[in-house]
Amino acid sequence: MENYKVHTHDVLVIGAGGAGMRAAYEASLAGASVGLVSKSLLGKAHTVMAEGGMAASLANVHSEDNWKVHFRDTMRGGKLINNSRMAEIFAKEAPDRVMELEQWGAIFDRTSDGRISQRPFGGHLYNRLAHIGDRTGLELIRTLQDRVVSAKVDVYMEHTIHSLLMDGQRVSGAVGYSRQTGEFVVFQARAVVLATGGLGKLYKITSNSWECTGDGFALASLAGADLIDMEFIQFHPTGMVWPPGVMGLLVTEGVRGDGGVLKNSKGERFMFRYVPDMFKGEFAETEEEGARWLKGDRAARRPPELLTRDVVAKAIMREVREGRGSPHGGVFLDIASQRDAAFIKRRLPSMYQQFKELANVDITKDPMEIGPTCHYMMGGIRVEPETQATTVQGLYAAGEVAAGLHGANRLGGNSLTDLVVFGRRAGLHAAEFARKLPGTPSADKAQVSKYIDEMLAPFKAANGENPYDVFSDLRATMQDNVGLVRNADDMKKALQAIGQLRQRAAKTRVTGSRVYNPGWHTALQLHLMLTTAEAVVMGALERTESRGGHTREDYPDTSKEMGKLLFIARRKGGGLAIARETRAGVSPDLQPLLEK
Repeated sequence: MENYKVHTHDVLVIGAGGAGMRAAYEASLAGASVGLVSKSLLGKAHTVMAEGGMAASLANVHSEDNWKVHFRDTMRGGKLINNSRMAEIFAKEAPDRVMELEQWGAIFDRTSDGRISQRPFGGHLYNRLAHIGDRTGLELIRTLQDRVVSAKVDVYMEHTIHSLLMDGQRVSGAVGYSRQTGEFVVFQARAVVLATGGLGKLYKITSNSWECTGDGFALASLAGADLIDMEFIQFHPTGMVWPPGVMGLLVTEGVRGDGGVLKNSKGERFMFRYVPDMFKGEFAETEEEGARWLKGDRAARRPPELLTRDVVAKAIMREVREGRGSPHGGVFLDIASQRDAAFIKRRLPSMYQQFKELANVDITKDPMEIGPTCHYMMGGIRVEPETQATTVQGLYAAGEVAAGLHGANRLGGNSLTDLVVFGRRAGLHAAEFARKLPGTPSADKAQVSKYIDEMLAPFKAANGENPYDVFSDLRATMQDNVGLVRNADDMKKALQAIGQLRQRAAKTRVTGSRVYNPGWHTALQLHLMLTTAEAVVMGALERTESRGGHTREDYPDTSKEMGKLLFIARRKGGGLAIARETRAGVSPDLQPLLEK
């Protein structure tokens, strides 16, 4: 058998974004020996792409804000199918986690009296997003990276995990490889935390970076964990649409939070036409009222550009479909007519630079051309709200890979706070679990041998095809058939295509050595990507309604009965099957908050 390195830890954290670093640091504080696996270099996680801010009811701008309002907004944004206990924990703990970051050295923008500044975002009743210009994710990662380094966590950069290792029904570690050297690596651990982020690279047009291939969903599923709500994928309403090389790149919601307005090719502010009944009376009905809100009139209602992301994305798509789109298939986002150049450059420096350099557009003078882009996964691994434990013993999950908090649609700004609230809990409880286990962690050599053989298979395939072709065809399949708007016929085609792609993936061939071989990395990635894609399509076929990030042409209405159901992708007979459960309702003590 091939040689491999062995590393032993109490807690292994897979993924080094905000959730992974916060989990690793907390586990270390609890006295555990911690290993942190990073797919890229430490500090280059996709978290840095979260720009606009992190939501917490600090009440620095609106004194009326509190955790109860934040809870209500999060539940309403998620179309009331969120795990209400997770939403409660999140809303209550968010302010402490933000203040903790400030104590650790995060440099937030300030109000005139020196407190942390908070900006408005879609779906939030009050100004709630603590921010550092439009580079909040970068500051969060910088701050957490300092903590991880100071805690002497063992970091394994540019490593990718191929499979989790099992000891009976309990996770006992993981096996993977160094992306640089191709050397195989075995991690022995008492507990494992998955913090691997999202799945945006399953789609052709996405705001996500190259790391976001849905690894964690598949790793957990193949180990026997439940996946839930896999049908709920958020398509952010504002991604770049031109030039083609940057299509899908995120345009922060902070542009709309700071006053940017959406216009069609006729120059109309079309969002006034798309306010759902749930939000009637809460949003401005005229441009004049919206302008008063922008100037700080507390009696004025918010402009409709600050509706939830699912509503805005579908409105943009309708404008385009009905012939009122921009030249390159999007619409226009205009902040130049609403704010002066100095304000824009101060509040949105990254956006100013991004459009100037990549699209030759000066956003202080001209509108941006934008359209929906695959952005965020609301569903994922089923976790216990208090501990982030999955349905597999010893396995925990936090961040975007874990489901429950966001329901059918995530509010902007809730993602960064989610990382630190539940990353902390996952690390703490993983360390507690590890401390109770006797003996020294050890890996089953037979499992290790099996997985190493799987990883070597692409080098041995005869006349196999290029893995990039399979990768490209999978992304096109998901984009064309399981996108923002779906129907049964298209999704059945996607499911059939995934079966065919799985056969092709098993025969992919690569050449050369294992030393930094991107073709080999892609070939190994396909198995996980196809497993995750299959769970998405199966869940989306099962949910015969439209709700939040799941929109069906053939079932355009929201169903009260469907809202009571939880669809679970679960291993059965070597494959995936969908199980149904009655979804836990909102606890009686929290229900009155949703009725106000």
